[in-house]
Amino acid sequence: MTQSPPRVRKAVLPVAGLGTRVLPGTKTTPKELLNVVDRPILSYIVAEAREAGIEHIVFVTGRFKQAIEDYFDHQVELEAQLKAKGKTDILDQLTGELPVPGEMSFTRQMSPQGLGHAVWCARDIVGREPFAVLLPDVIVDAEPGALKQLLDAYRDVGGNVIGVEAVPEDQTHKYGIVDPESRDGVRIRMKGMVEKPKAGTAPSNLSIAGRYVLQPEIFDLLADQDPGAGGEIQLTDAMARLMASQTFTAVEYEGVTHDCGDKIGLLKANVALALKRPDLGEAARAAVSGLL
Repeated sequence: MTQSPPRVRKAVLPVAGLGTRVLPGTKTTPKELLNVVDRPILSYIVAEAREAGIEHIVFVTGRFKQAIEDYFDHQVELEAQLKAKGKTDILDQLTGELPVPGEMSFTRQMSPQGLGHAVWCARDIVGREPFAVLLPDVIVDAEPGALKQLLDAYRDVGGNVIGVEAVPEDQTHKYGIVDPESRDGVRIRMKGMVEKPKAGTAPSNLSIAGRYVLQPEIFDLLADQDPGAGGEIQLTDAMARLMASQTFTAVEYEGVTHDCGDKIGLLKANVALALKRPDLGEAARAAVSGLL
């Protein structure tokens, strides 16, 4: 009988980025707290992690990101006013997002050295167990959530599991692209990955899409990982090294990805998710139609 892989209990959310692609909106507001409809981007990411069964979320923060910690804490005066005015629906929404004791940890990336370095900063909190990574400016509109789809695959195949989505062939040079060895439905056994391949050279059209399940040995490789693209420590470089000794499976999840770290992507996310809302969809459709 095949033994099930260790359960994934923790997720790392690297939230130290400056959000330069959406300046000046992120000059004083962390990009992760920019609104999509009526909730911060980060609210969607945390909900996805919780739906997947994650018990402990590790935020890797940076300077000027204190507002993220504050968002997941009580606002005593606001809550008291809402209670006094009988606005229990809104109060329930606010308190419903608050963590239970011990559910969230915050550690700081002291200098901007890349995604790989940010993940490495969480090593002591994660420990020697498999963990998830969710990029906090990528909302995946999916049912079930993208991370749950990855963890469903992980329970079958173990190892490392990477979320991917198909992109147009002429756009592959903009993304990290997986090199497939074999395929079984939405699951793809990987033999490599290429970061932003030159036009016409990509081994597939499957782009790495901001959701990962990784084994703790990645921390050992990140500890001595040389800087890569942009002079930063790249997570994909360490993953490529880990692939020499561990399996990597790509999962082409079902869902729509919104890159909210981009101005047009953020706009599209607001429109798309507003249109889907039962309480706002009709009014949103009329508003959008009226502008076209």
